[in-house]
Parts: sequence; C-alpha cells; structure tokens
Amino acid sequence: MNEQYIPQQIEPEVQQYWVNNDSFKATEDTSKEKFYCLSMFPYPSGRLHMGHVRNYTIGDVVSRYQRMQGKNVLQPMGWDAFGLPAENAALKNNVAPAGWTYENIDYMRNQLNQMGFGYDWNREVATCHPEYYRWEQWFFTRLMEKGVVYKKEAEVNWDPIDQTVLANEQVIDGRGWRSGALVERKKIPQWFLKITDYADELLDDLDQLEEWPEQVRTMQRNWIGRSQGVELSFDVDGFGPMEVFTTRPDTLMGVTYVAVAPAHPLAQQAAENNPELAAFIDECKNMKVAEADMATMEKKASHLASMRFTR
Repeated sequence: MNEQYIPQQIEPEVQQYWVNNDSFKATEDTSKEKFYCLSMFPYPSGRLHMGHVRNYTIGDVVSRYQRMQGKNVLQPMGWDAFGLPAENAALKNNVAPAGWTYENIDYMRNQLNQMGFGYDWNREVATCHPEYYRWEQWFFTRLMEKGVVYKKEAEVNWDPIDQTVLANEQVIDGRGWRSGALVERKKIPQWFLKITDYADELLDDLDQLEEWPEQVRTMQRNWIGRSQGVELSFDVDGFGPMEVFTTRPDTLMGVTYVAVAPAHPLAQQAAENNPELAAFIDECKNMKVAEADMATMEKKASHLASMRFTR
C-alpha cells in the first residue's frame, strides 16, 4: 500500500466501483432498519461553492455512519431548479432558462460525484420538470377546492429592479441582495393558506410527539403562537372605527394613545393632507427589515398626526 494518499489515482477507481455496483442504490430490505437522509436541494446556479461542500459533507457523513450501523439507507439528491433566479440568469446571459438550468445541473452533478458523496441517483428529481411540478399544481387546486387557499393584499419587501418579492434575509442594508436596489415596502395581492384553521389541532397534537426533543416542540408552540384575548374597536374622529386585539383587556382603562404602523390605512389617509407625515411614511418604506437589524436599530416615532379616539 502506498504511504501517500493520491486522490487523483485512488478516488476515480473507487467511485467507478460504486457506480458499477450500485453501492448506494436503496432497495427494499425488511431485514434492516430504514434510515432516510435528505439534505436541502441545491439551486443549480452553475458551480458548487464551499457552502455546498460543507452542507453535503455533513449529510453524507451521517448517511455513511448509519450504513455502517447496518441500516438500509436512502440518501437521494435533487435540484431546486424552478423560479425567478433561472429567469434572471437567462436574461443576464441572453440564453434560454431551460438550457442554462440543465447545463448547470449536469455540471454540478459531476462535481458532487467528484466529491464522492453516496447518493442514490436513481431517485434524482428536479423541480423544473413538468413531471414534478404537475403534482404541486394538482395539490394547489385541491386546496382551492377545499377553500383552504385565499387571496388578499399584504405588505412585502419589493425589489424595483428585479420586480420581485424578497425575504427579510435577502435585504442587506436596505438593498436587494441580487440587484442592489433600494428595497421598498409595498402591498401586492398574494396567495395564502388557511393554516390557522388547523392551529389548535397542530398545537394540541404536539403533546403526542413524545420522541421529539422538548426544545423542538417548544419552538413549534411558539411558532404557532396561540394568543387568547379580545377584539375591540376605537372610534377615531374623522376616520371611523379601528379594530385592535389585546391579550390584556384589564389594562384598557389605562390607554393613553393608539399607535398604527406606517402602512396602516389610517396613517395613509392622514398623510393625504400632511406632507411631513407622507415623507415620514416614505422613509419607513426603506427601513431595514432583517430581524437582527430591527432589534438594534434606533427607535423612530412621528408626532406629525394626532387623532382623537374613544373606546
């Protein structure tokens, strides 16, 4: 045996053996305990980077360890290949989105194989394949038929260059992570799922998940976030009723003022004849939205509009 490890000589031969013998192909075997390991699908952007290497190495180590424990391991791989990034890349490179995406998939698949990851490529999927997303469409139409899907306007982070919605994490120093444009707060029509119809059931049934770590169950309870209280309205002079919710109705007699968000209809209406207030609302549209930034940012307030209200 050579004292030196020369990957260029050893790894291709071993990897070819894995291919020839379907070493990582998952088949039914009732004599073994099953283990399923799925890492988050990469977006086929063209090349793997060190973040990919770190993420998929961790998943592969877990799978190999479980295989060494005698378990029947299924570790598939796929591609999160459907959506706006492919369109933007196609526009930038003046190529068709499909060709660009499939070329990247082929290149990145080869890179993953060069890394020696033990994937069952017989299970490979790509979310841009009609054979895949047809089932998402089928599922969505069933949700609509059941009345679980609805459409309404909601405020989002809007990138005026990419003409798309951004998550808070995609807004860096008030700008879109991809275009660099100043991000705006904007209301647009969106689709929603009525998950609140199932909130109580989801919350109560967490107690049945006895094998889940308690910290994970607590996280889920906090995410569902059931609050019990009352809804009431304040009559605002010149504006009509304003609906609010509180978990502490016993403190209502001590209310001295009511604050509304800059995007609230009352604030928008008050700004129609108040240029200073309108300027303040425009400033708020470009405020940082990342949770880390919001936790440390300087508090701002406007006393440009005062309204009389009664309970």
